[in-house]
Amino acid sequence: MVSFSDIKNNEDIKTYIKAADEALLALGYTEHSFAHVCTVSDRAADILRSVGADESEIELCRIAGYMHDIGNVVNRVDHSQSGAIMAFRILDKMGMDALSISKIVTAIGNHDEGTGVPTSDIAAALILADKSDVRRSRVRTADDISVDIHDRVNYSTVSNSLELDGKTVTLKIETDTSISSIMEYFEIFLGRMMLCIKAAERLGLTFKLMINGQMFV
Repeated sequence: MVSFSDIKNNEDIKTYIKAADEALLALGYTEHSFAHVCTVSDRAADILRSVGADESEIELCRIAGYMHDIGNVVNRVDHSQSGAIMAFRILDKMGMDALSISKIVTAIGNHDEGTGVPTSDIAAALILADKSDVRRSRVRTADDISVDIHDRVNYSTVSNSLELDGKTVTLKIETDTSISSIMEYFEIFLGRMMLCIKAAERLGLTFKLMINGQMFV
């Protein structure tokens, strides 16, 4: 069996993650490198564990989270589908079985809010983990955050946590509204939050969003 450790130690995958992030840097996007993919991988696994998934599913979820953004090396447009195809080739070459590959590529191929649907528990956990990673350290142009709304929203985020309590998963954000307004958050993240609601429902959970102590969903 191909393990998460095998994936993290694979030099080809490391290269694709680095190259994908460099492509997004050239386009002016926030950080999508190892800090992001490791955060997503860990959070997605924690979500699945909280709903009682078995360890084999959690392991596949970790892998999907770690590899989910490699498609950005091809193009930002349809990067989830490109990443799924790349992951298929890599995992097949590493000797992973077809069923495990299918679960991973389904999750990767459905994580983007433009086209994604939480068609499996792994996909749902990946969506929640990915869309909740909003933080100041993802901004690479802090000297000129006025130019891009994504940079402003991320840079304004003082703290961020995804908390699970019973059947509720809550994204709690503390934001500095002198940098970016709450309305700007919704301007760019409303589609992502709507996808999080669907992902939580897939897992039998209720998704809530709290910004500066105020509940919005």
